[in-house]
Amino acid sequence: MTAERVARAAAIARAGGFEEALDRGELPRRADLTMAEAVVLGLVRQGVTRFVVVLGHGSTELGEVLRAYQDAGVLQTYAVRHETEASHAATALRWVTGEKAAVVTSIGPGALQAMAGSLVAASDGVGVWHLYGDETTEDEGPNMQQIPRAEQGLFLRLAATMGPAYSLHTPRALPTALRRGLNQVDHPYRPGPFYLLLPLNTQPEVIKDFNLDELPVGAPPRLGPADPATSYAEIARRLVAAERVVIKVGGGATDCRSELEELADLVDGVFVMSPVSLGTIPSGHPRQMMVGGAKGSLSGNHAMEHADLLVAVGTRSVCQADSSRTGYPNVRHVVNINADLDAATHYARTSALVGDARLSLAALIEAVRAVRAEDESPRHDSAWLAECRTARAAWEELKAARLARPRLHDPVWDREVLTQPAAVHTVAQWAADTRAVTFFDAGDVQAYGFQMSAQDEPEESFTEAGASYMGFATSAVLATALSGDDWYGVAVTGDGSFTMNPQVLIDGVAHGATGCVVVLDNRRMAAISSLQIAQYGKDHATWDHVAVDYVAWASSVSGVNALFGGTTPEELRAALDKARAHPGLSLVHVPVYFGPDPDGGLPSYGRWNVGNWVARTQELRHEIGL
Repeated sequence: MTAERVARAAAIARAGGFEEALDRGELPRRADLTMAEAVVLGLVRQGVTRFVVVLGHGSTELGEVLRAYQDAGVLQTYAVRHETEASHAATALRWVTGEKAAVVTSIGPGALQAMAGSLVAASDGVGVWHLYGDETTEDEGPNMQQIPRAEQGLFLRLAATMGPAYSLHTPRALPTALRRGLNQVDHPYRPGPFYLLLPLNTQPEVIKDFNLDELPVGAPPRLGPADPATSYAEIARRLVAAERVVIKVGGGATDCRSELEELADLVDGVFVMSPVSLGTIPSGHPRQMMVGGAKGSLSGNHAMEHADLLVAVGTRSVCQADSSRTGYPNVRHVVNINADLDAATHYARTSALVGDARLSLAALIEAVRAVRAEDESPRHDSAWLAECRTARAAWEELKAARLARPRLHDPVWDREVLTQPAAVHTVAQWAADTRAVTFFDAGDVQAYGFQMSAQDEPEESFTEAGASYMGFATSAVLATALSGDDWYGVAVTGDGSFTMNPQVLIDGVAHGATGCVVVLDNRRMAAISSLQIAQYGKDHATWDHVAVDYVAWASSVSGVNALFGGTTPEELRAALDKARAHPGLSLVHVPVYFGPDPDGGLPSYGRWNVGNWVARTQELRHEIGL
């Protein structure tokens, strides 16, 4: 069996790919092979050649298959030190470059940790394979690390709660499992993680005379334009009749720039962004009001608060993005364009356009043009646009005032240090100037990242706003080592987030990551401290007195370039230049301010259904009735 496996791997390598080897006859179409090898061949056929692994007793056969195919040059295995890190790195790779990867774990706790990390892919719509070991199917007794209950399929039940999942209890069911996984990870509108469970005893089971043509290929097809319940003409008349149109741009609209711009001009609308859609419309566009929601901008929230008609495009309307369903108190009708039925019908009083966003926008634009052609009255300068642009100017003035005072005295550091807005702005501007890809971690770092944004293209930075997973940004830098492309990654992370997933310091060096981790250190979980103070006047259990020398920590790992980021924008930029000159992984430690001075942060203009704000927020939501 080993010799045949090595021969198959060599044939694929010689031919330059699975399809080429099959077409040339170098790879026999029928073979005796273990289920684990069939899984790997099926993924290779789909273009999955990167496997991020934490192997254990639940994945030894799969690991041996990966070894043989890596030795032949068909795929690459990346051993890392934590399953959540593996999940985040694979997600970042697909998100930034489109390159596919699979996460491989053992049974039990490792699978649970990878599954926890998969919240990012599930929330943000990123397709990643997850291969987990699972308990044996012959039920000889409790398997070590399984869920300790006498029931079948408990890990499958857990995984299936997170998303589509399949257990290969029967090896010959593999083609169906791989097709369902392909439909999930390559879904054209709402991809996500697929959980393929591999029982310990079926992994090495030999499938006799397996037909390799059964291994599925071909991504699922895209949809056409929506076929609305009411006519496009009727929807167009509503849009033209509205006086204050706001267009909320979600992550599902990233390829619709020209259509969105044309629609906005036709209906006199303004844009409000979600954190994940930044750059879809350039920051300098005259109709761009930036991010709106619980952590949104002054201008974005002004547009949401005063609009009378909402056009939602490719957005899930996450709680923070629409202020827990209170973000549009004056909207009387919604035009919701989405490929997902539930997302398209989220609001009341909705004309739902369920279909491809770009094609549906094109059809809607044609209908609006026709309505406009019937209207012979002269068009005047827009009071709505002027009002919103005044709000945008006020927002830019507020940010400029914060940046004009970049340092404040901090009692913990007992000296002047950078504010978080100033530090985030410095890193973001430097990254844009040097064409680095920026990842913003959870908490204040994330909020200041999208609030300070001046992004003109969607691929310039990535904000993990779906799950707000602490530590994602740090692990994401590892994707630079997994990628076939040459790019530089910058993780902007808080001290709390970094200490939750610091493994990249080792794994980044081991695999050749090129990037830096910028640790903004205020010795606390500042986003939650601030929330507690805003709601109850005091913070609790969100900080401690333990000082950490992050430069010394990073310096202890051979190959990491550890730097102090200074206390001024100029010093921070100089440290970033030194990081970029290093041919591997760097860490930059930046002490930042936390305290009551308003210049130390940015205000919030939305609402959120948490803590002692709940009663009023829920009351308002039901009063609005949208």
